[in-house]
Amino acid sequence: MKPYYYLLIDLACISVPFIASFYKKHSFYKKWGSFFKATIPVALFFIIWDYWFTATGVWGFNKDYLSGLFIGELPIEEILFFIAIPYACVFTYFALLYLVKNNPLQKIEKYITFILTVVFILVAILFYNKLYTFTTAVLGTVFLSYLSYKKINLSYHYLTYLLIIPFFLASNGILTGSFLESPIVWYNNTENIGFRIGTIPIEDSFYGLILIFMNIELFRYFNKKKQLSN
Repeated sequence: MKPYYYLLIDLACISVPFIASFYKKHSFYKKWGSFFKATIPVALFFIIWDYWFTATGVWGFNKDYLSGLFIGELPIEEILFFIAIPYACVFTYFALLYLVKNNPLQKIEKYITFILTVVFILVAILFYNKLYTFTTAVLGTVFLSYLSYKKINLSYHYLTYLLIIPFFLASNGILTGSFLESPIVWYNNTENIGFRIGTIPIEDSFYGLILIFMNIELFRYFNKKKQLSN
């Protein structure tokens, strides 16, 4: 069972959202076309980023917890991660639009974006010599600035992010070594600031936010395009 731990984490993350996708009153499976059009380019971007960081030793993988199938430097479980996690998060966003009519973050989303952008800028300046920290902070700055420029309301993006935090802590905690003898994914601490939430590098929370928001935005784009064509 140990060589399938990472694969089981992927399956655990996607299982409930997948089953719930067939809820008749608000079926996410009908949006699969828009989802996959969105997630494939985002996954390719993150896989290239992942491959670069793996090849340069910013992070790596413990083969004891892997099935042994690799594509280049990356285990198949890591590639599936960029499908499973976005699926769970975009499904959550889709469900929240239906379930939450009065978003409590509606009035403050611009302030949240401003604060996060300032934090990203400061982190990029202060930790320019930490590759993981710097890269994530710069990308976060650019992407949030773009969304702000486009005047996109991010209230449901933030609500989605807040809702998935417990699941992020559970899944990413196991990946980074919580409850295990050693981490499934290890990090070179010379390339991050060394602050961790349990076993999770703080940079992972920024990385996750970018991954989630990119998937949601492209999903919104393709879904709107499909609706206009019908």
